[in-house]
Amino acid sequence: MARPLRVDVPGGWYHVTARGNERKAIFRDDQDRRRFLAGVSEMAERFGVRLHAYVLMDNHYHLLVETPHANLSPAMQWLGVSYSLSFNHRHRRVGHLFQGRFTAVLLEPTAAVEVSRYVHLNPVRVRELGLDKAAQQRSRGGWVEKPDSALIRERTARLRRYRWSSYPAYLELAERPAGLTTRHVLEMLGRGSWADRRKAYRQFVEAPLRDGMLESPWERLQAGVLLGSAEFVRRWRARATGDAREQPQFRRLQPRITFADVVRAVERLKAEPWEQFRDRYGDWGRDMVLWVARRHGGLRLRQLAQEIGGLDYGSVAMASKRFAKQLQTDRSLRQHYEQLKRELLQ
Repeated sequence: MARPLRVDVPGGWYHVTARGNERKAIFRDDQDRRRFLAGVSEMAERFGVRLHAYVLMDNHYHLLVETPHANLSPAMQWLGVSYSLSFNHRHRRVGHLFQGRFTAVLLEPTAAVEVSRYVHLNPVRVRELGLDKAAQQRSRGGWVEKPDSALIRERTARLRRYRWSSYPAYLELAERPAGLTTRHVLEMLGRGSWADRRKAYRQFVEAPLRDGMLESPWERLQAGVLLGSAEFVRRWRARATGDAREQPQFRRLQPRITFADVVRAVERLKAEPWEQFRDRYGDWGRDMVLWVARRHGGLRLRQLAQEIGGLDYGSVAMASKRFAKQLQTDRSLRQHYEQLKRELLQ
């Protein structure tokens, strides 16, 4: 198994997750969950790590942490080993508990609020509430059905009463666990009293429960390890070190093409300026720009809608989907696409 790329930095914010081996449960009961949270609290004290958010699911966990001392790797290794030993001893088992090493994404601090929402929404991303992976895919494609009031109430109640998440502590619906700090994330929501900030955070987190739009922050992820603005990614890309042969993530840490790059390349393919085909419905050049900028440039649907102007989130999704379908059957279009890839990606 390839070693995951690590970007350990002082003052770094990270989304950290690990899954059970063979997707099996790493928490069999509440005693396991309490032991893990106690371990997280001890890790924070031992290594000086700040815990900003967490959620424990049956076969995986999510943490939002900050490392003032650039020591994420030893901290998480200690947590993983200590909990695995405790779990195996209690349940009389042997072997690996976790599926490989933990994964970590270095975040620009301004992305922490969005990522904390992603962490906290995990307990309601289930089929019975209409928020599972299939629903998320429909949401990204612009197909969203407004839930009725009863479903919204059930989603909200499930989220707020989930015991093994830091969300109730953010709303002061439960006692704040040892080691958890909510102040830093709430401070990112602007000025006002703490009550005002908690209200703003609640509205931000629970908005997807009402409109069904579950846009994921990971659509902007760079090489699986960086999430933030173009300047943030550029800065840390230059500082990352690794082995290109053993770490595919390190190979992917290269400058990504921009929307303007794609537009210029398609203009040359069509021998036509962007302004002339930008607003032309069904034009293969316009659809190619949107699809390529999303697939190879990492732009989100909302970003593409802003770039092109005059289109909404759903229309951009449909245009991208239309191009992908045409690409499977239109030989001439595939030739254009291969030519564009040679120009932009090689």
